[in-house]
Amino acid sequence: MTLVHLGGRRALHEIGLSIRPGERVAVIGPSGAGKTSLLRTFATALRPSSGALQVLGADPWVLGGAGRRRLRSRLGLIHQAPPLPPRQRVVTAVLAGRLGGWSLARAVVSLAYPSDIPGAREALARLDLADRLFERCERLSGGQAQRVGIARVLYQSPEVVLADEPVSALDPALANHTVGVLAAEALARGITLVASLHAVDLALAHFPRIVGLREGRVLFDLPTAEVNGALLETLYAQEGYLPTQHGKPFALPDLKLPEPPRCD
Repeated sequence: MTLVHLGGRRALHEIGLSIRPGERVAVIGPSGAGKTSLLRTFATALRPSSGALQVLGADPWVLGGAGRRRLRSRLGLIHQAPPLPPRQRVVTAVLAGRLGGWSLARAVVSLAYPSDIPGAREALARLDLADRLFERCERLSGGQAQRVGIARVLYQSPEVVLADEPVSALDPALANHTVGVLAAEALARGITLVASLHAVDLALAHFPRIVGLREGRVLFDLPTAEVNGALLETLYAQEGYLPTQHGKPFALPDLKLPEPPRCD
């Protein structure tokens, strides 16, 4: 699969990945490696320029518009900067996760009278945000907005979760806890989870499989136990350091990955 953006810039080069149902996969790599483009392609927000794409057993671009909308309702996309209407209440933003499965009448009514307050509160509580249930989204910090976006997908209960830098605005301990919640949810429900992560230590701590992406190409695709310092040095050679959650990158090639902070 290849993706070429308007203007001729090639974002993805002959990507060949197969992800089985229920797998948890982290995509890592330097800035500009193509991580966001890859996830947006999986989410059917971008159409491959060449090659084949199968999502949940279907080619999204063979389906008609209605079929593609039904397919997208089975996918949960977590944005780095969630598109939350500023004046919308948090409870409504979380309940929007299931709009694709509700009737038009229920969706419209829920905008004024939230139809499942306990469900929204439960999803938020898992991310330590239950006290923000009726807050307006415009009053949230960047990290709180990211967690509301994650709560919306937890409430949605999709078959596949695609998370694009979902904890970039969180401090190390909270980021570790939040990714742990996502990974635990995927494991408990048998959900497929694919996440792009800036912090290498966070990816290694929570995902059994790591895909290293560089300049739009897959440099390696391995079980976490087989990802070593030499591979990481090659992946981040242009950066000159290994990005971690601690905010204290260290020079290559002396790679000694620290344990991420735990939030018990």
